[in-house]
Amino acid sequence: MSDRPDPILSLRGIRKSYGPVEVLHGIDLDVRPGEVVALLGENGAGKSTLSNIVSGTVPASGGTMTWRGRPFAPASPREAIDAGMGMIHQELLLLPHLSIAENVFVGRYPKRAGRIDRRAMEARAHEGLARLGLEIPASRMVDGLSTANQQLIEIAKALTLDARLLILDEPTAALGGEETRRLFEQIDRLRDDGVGIVYISHRLEEIRRVADRIVVMRDGAKVQEFETGDIPVRTIVEAMVGRSLERMFPALPDPTDRVVLQVDGLTGANGRFADVSFDVHAGEILGIAGLVGAGRTELVRAIAGADSVARGRVLLDGRDITPRHPARAIAEGIVLVPEDRKQQGLVLDHSIAENIGYANRDAVARHGIVTAGRVRAFADAAINRFGVKGQGRQDAGELSGGNQQKVVIAKWLARNPRVVVLDEPTRGIDVGARSSIYEIIVGLAREGVAVIVVSSDLEEVLGVSNRIMVMAAGRQTGILDHADATDVAVMERATA
Repeated sequence: MSDRPDPILSLRGIRKSYGPVEVLHGIDLDVRPGEVVALLGENGAGKSTLSNIVSGTVPASGGTMTWRGRPFAPASPREAIDAGMGMIHQELLLLPHLSIAENVFVGRYPKRAGRIDRRAMEARAHEGLARLGLEIPASRMVDGLSTANQQLIEIAKALTLDARLLILDEPTAALGGEETRRLFEQIDRLRDDGVGIVYISHRLEEIRRVADRIVVMRDGAKVQEFETGDIPVRTIVEAMVGRSLERMFPALPDPTDRVVLQVDGLTGANGRFADVSFDVHAGEILGIAGLVGAGRTELVRAIAGADSVARGRVLLDGRDITPRHPARAIAEGIVLVPEDRKQQGLVLDHSIAENIGYANRDAVARHGIVTAGRVRAFADAAINRFGVKGQGRQDAGELSGGNQQKVVIAKWLARNPRVVVLDEPTRGIDVGARSSIYEIIVGLAREGVAVIVVSSDLEEVLGVSNRIMVMAAGRQTGILDHADATDVAVMERATA
């Protein structure tokens, strides 16, 4: 221990209060040069609040911080960046109307003769993207890019800062295996260059690969510290939740022989997938696996009528209902829980009750008139049914990620759909909330609903699926029964 370098960042007794409520309780934390410290905990544990204090987004209410041996209390993110700190936020902060290069260098554009040097800016941005394997012109607008590609741009943005400390908040939440591997290669290089890294993730299987040390938070306090990253996931989870974790995935029910949904030779008008065929039985959970860019999201969006189809059919109970618009799919009983709950699933500055009511206007209207009382009553029933920790009058943006996802699920399941499609249902959600989402998914299958789950988390797709369809480069490469589905079998087909 004595041969360790002095910490580049030291926190002592950091506290944070909002009014009378204290949300951080005297946190001590050291980060040394060339060290990756994993900061773990459930949603609400205080990880993001602590990160925001370090990065200058919010001030601490008490305690001290030293940066490179000197007292430090950044009054703004700009001050932290200028001091050599960078942060990749869990929520994407890109400006869609600007180019990739402009987003990477926003607020610090390279200049020549008093004007923005676009050639230099795009060249440096392209270099950062190439390090992550993203071959997209840096001059392209961000608008329309996938969530995964936007996440890579956020990471590239941080890599161009030449920072001595990086805080990575859920950097792989939207990434597949290959993109995650490239990110880890960059983390290894940064570690070798003496950069200190704080790594926040709900993907606990990554921690053994990336972390040198683990700090666990719970309810605003630091509850445990491991001096190595080589800790069993079960041990980490039990430290996070404060109890023994017996089982993550519920037992899967046996599906019936009745085919509810049939996809026949479906090809997307956008060219992202072609000639996909499969069926889903009543009471079955079909997982869809594959690397980022395999066409999984585009496929399920087409099934739900959100994206156009070039050819092929979608059949419900043997009847061709190929939707050309989401309203047709919803009317037929097919609903989609999208991968980006904040941008596509919720109106964040509207209440929980309003969000649930928007998807169920036919149920909350009487003679064409919607009343606030009927919306509240309908929403309260959905909130209670799915265990949303919040009240109907609260804005959706005030909720944790897990509870926001429950609201998205609740608003669609209140329609009693025939087919439920969930795209990355636990993205950015802590381990405790994941378990309750899995219970909801399996509960749907027990009720006879046909369920499709798209996930980049291999353990997840293996744990909740009766069968798994694997996609690669826009084509299906196989369908595996639960008994035959292993991580090796899936990855072989995902990279075919």
